[in-house]
Amino acid sequence: MVVFEIQPINPENYRQQTRRSTLMVIATFAVLAMGLASLAVALLGEAGGDNLRLNIAGVVAGLLITIGLVRCLYWKQAWMSCAVYGWRLKRSLMSVTNVMHHVTAGVQAGDPDAMKLLRFYHLGLTQMHMLDGNSASLGEVSGDIERHLELMQAQRLETDQNQLHDDWLGAVKRFPAAR
Repeated sequence: MVVFEIQPINPENYRQQTRRSTLMVIATFAVLAMGLASLAVALLGEAGGDNLRLNIAGVVAGLLITIGLVRCLYWKQAWMSCAVYGWRLKRSLMSVTNVMHHVTAGVQAGDPDAMKLLRFYHLGLTQMHMLDGNSASLGEVSGDIERHLELMQAQRLETDQNQLHDDWLGAVKRFPAAR
């Protein structure tokens, strides 16, 4: 089963859309937090008294409602698509990172699934750095990426691994951790 697929995205458009969606979420939180804190003090507070707990309760309620809105309503909106894609990309990379010691052992053993999984990881990592505008960090791993690409080409494995397959994650776990 395909867990995630890398899509071609323009980095400038990505950054512009994620800034816009971030501002929308921040504005939602600010309005809800301030509004609910003020409402709590107005309804339950004491004039001239210590209303800190009510203010905090209003902010926490605003945070919880904002989280709910993001997950249930905003997540499906077109203006959130780049932010959702970035989140899913990072989650997919993290799922590979969590088994990287097995992936490394599988690559050393010449396992095709481990090699494909590492190639997906490299392609996803490259895209993540490009989308975030962080090409300096990418330079640190470019040698490893090139060496792995050459190894895959030498073994005649498909190098265009834009999909993360669930069975790859399971298959590499049979390899003991590389030391």
